[in-house]
Amino acid sequence: MTVEELSRNESLTLLTEGLDLSAEITKPFCCDLLSIAMGKAPAGACWVTVTVNTNTLAVATLTDVACIIFAEGSAVDPAIIEKAKDEEIPLFKTELSEFDAALLAHIN
Repeated sequence: MTVEELSRNESLTLLTEGLDLSAEITKPFCCDLLSIAMGKAPAGACWVTVTVNTNTLAVATLTDVACIIFAEGSAVDPAIIEKAKDEEIPLFKTELSEFDAALLAHIN
């Protein structure tokens, strides 16, 4: 599944319009502790979290995740969205739980 295919899900809102969404998602990854995500997030993962800050974007860049889903209705500051666009990290938000959001990116 690509990030573009994921973006078609009606439960998700794409926050970073205009980015390349062709990246393949390797697997879903749920984690809210940035130090753990930094060491364990696999490249190409769809990272699902409720941790919304610039450090989340830094970890996403280091781990080369395909995209981030902010779950549980997390509020996303416009500055985070602009920084993600600069870093070319596709961002989504959803009201779904982290578990249910991760299922959207489950690869068969």
